[in-house]
Amino acid sequence: MGQLPAQEEPIHIVATGSSALRLAAGSRESLAGRFERLTLTHWSARSLAQAFHLQPDKAADLVVRMGSYPGAFALHKDVARWSAYVRDAILEPAIGRDILALAVVRRPALLRQVFGVAASSPAQIVSLQKIQGQLQDAGAIETVASYLTLLEEAFLVAALPKYSTRAARRRAAPPKLVTLNNALIAVMVPRGIADGTFDPARFGALVENACLAHAWNSGQIVSYWREEPLAVDGILEGSWGKWAIEVKTGKFQTSELTGLLEFARRHPGFQPLVICSANGRTTAERADVPAVTWQQFLLDGPPGTTLRA
Repeated sequence: MGQLPAQEEPIHIVATGSSALRLAAGSRESLAGRFERLTLTHWSARSLAQAFHLQPDKAADLVVRMGSYPGAFALHKDVARWSAYVRDAILEPAIGRDILALAVVRRPALLRQVFGVAASSPAQIVSLQKIQGQLQDAGAIETVASYLTLLEEAFLVAALPKYSTRAARRRAAPPKLVTLNNALIAVMVPRGIADGTFDPARFGALVENACLAHAWNSGQIVSYWREEPLAVDGILEGSWGKWAIEVKTGKFQTSELTGLLEFARRHPGFQPLVICSANGRTTAERADVPAVTWQQFLLDGPPGTTLRA
């Protein structure tokens, strides 16, 4: 750094990185009080709309189909170049370099395979044993679990726990895998970018993944709930309040909200919310459950943070 002028000007040094690097690793000093750490997670649909002057619903659709990396936005109309950019400029440095700075990774090939399984299973509940069974380079269950933790620390994949008031049940339950930016899913699976018209089931999974990722990236504590045969897609706790959310992108019946209503009955501190397409709101309202479109949720989160009385 060059010599500063004699005037006492306030100086702020900003050090940025593409991953959650542990700055104090290997240091004899804790660095406590020396710097302020600000974590910037993935962009929201609202941020994308404001930065690139997009119609809000268009931004939400892009977040689902192509993710929200701002550097890739200029290429989104050229799918081949866009895919190459996400793979080579974002994913490869994160997997091949940044994560290696977080911890000692003795089996980098296995780490890549764990990420591949997670990215191909958006918003799915997958046991560690099943993940292990899909790997070409099989590793111990403990290694698979530790690599999922590393992927979460690098803001690539979140392994959501099951919601339970009993810690032992939370630990024993399989995780729900959420890729924290849908762009990573699009470049990892052979089918590429999803189309809601020709592949509605996959598009629905990507909408659910994007909604859960949006909550996680916004600093909420995100989990899921399942008590066979009932289930709830997401349980949110944090600055938004306490919500139980069910994501529906196609037509659905009020009977499909049984799990959501049962969870709300057992846990009255949580407010139920259906995230759906515009024409699905009527169905939710017939069940006396608040609803919001998935586009609006990706833009602004739940429709308020006040808990039910």
